Amino acid sequence: MSEPGSVMTVLGPVPADELGYVLPHEHPYCQLRQAAHRYDFPDQFDDDRVVTAEVAAFGELGGTTLVDLTVPDIGRSPERLRKLSENTGVQIVMGCGWYRGNYYRAEDVIEKRTAGSLADQLVAEITEGVDGTGIKPGVIGEIGVEKTWVAPAEERVLRAAARAHKETGLALGAIHAIGPVAPDILTIFEEEDVDMSRVAVGHCDSYPHMDFLEGLIARGALVMFDNCGQYSDLAAFEEHIMNTVKELVDKGLEDYVLLSHDTCKFPQFKIHGGPGFVYLSETFLPALRDLGISEETIKKITHDNPRRWLVGS
Repeated sequence: MSEPGSVMTVLGPVPADELGYVLPHEHPYCQLRQAAHRYDFPDQFDDDRVVTAEVAAFGELGGTTLVDLTVPDIGRSPERLRKLSENTGVQIVMGCGWYRGNYYRAEDVIEKRTAGSLADQLVAEITEGVDGTGIKPGVIGEIGVEKTWVAPAEERVLRAAARAHKETGLALGAIHAIGPVAPDILTIFEEEDVDMSRVAVGHCDSYPHMDFLEGLIARGALVMFDNCGQYSDLAAFEEHIMNTVKELVDKGLEDYVLLSHDTCKFPQFKIHGGPGFVYLSETFLPALRDLGISEETIKKITHDNPRRWLVGS
């Protein structure tokens, strides 16, 4: 657990004012295929040289901090993250928790445990470090739900995360939720008396409807457009996401916007033609500037909002 006014990284606590430009939802090392039923692209990416080069490229473009929301059931690698941070100079905030229903590992026996038991495990990691490494999480997540409803085991994980957040002060996110289920997750957090300003709802670009987004914001949560560049082959949709961000800014809601790539599979690394960790810097942010969004607002979205989410006001 970091000191007040700081964020825990894999190299230790960092003062909030040194977080700089933050990517709030990434996965440098991820193993989604650990779930045997997965059928999408091969995505186990283990080439440290490529990962190091691509994270370093973010740093060379002014990036300062990367939030890795890879949890144990999709391949969290604390010691590799520490080495990655040392080799690139990019600060890395590591996540904790359990991803979503179909990915829960059998050995975690989520279905047989209480929310309190799960919360105790999270608090132990946050305060003592992971598996004897001394490396501590600085954020809770990525956690969420598999379908368009909250399954019982997922509800226990969400309540556990909420309780660990209250005990440790760590932020919650990115909340994995596609579309209309997100408000149900926020209701669970409200029942657990979570500080909603520390909750970031992920994948909002998958359901970019203004009434939905404004509904989340009205409850105090941040909306995270964290698949920037994943739709670059669908120019009209990518343009719609940019215009949605512009509309939120025009409505005076820029304090609630977060942007990231969610790079987690090898086709998404830049070497394979994906956004990597630089698409925001190279393409998306310049496009927002062309739409008339000021430099001050862009800095708020890339620097101030993630800092406030991670640290609190």
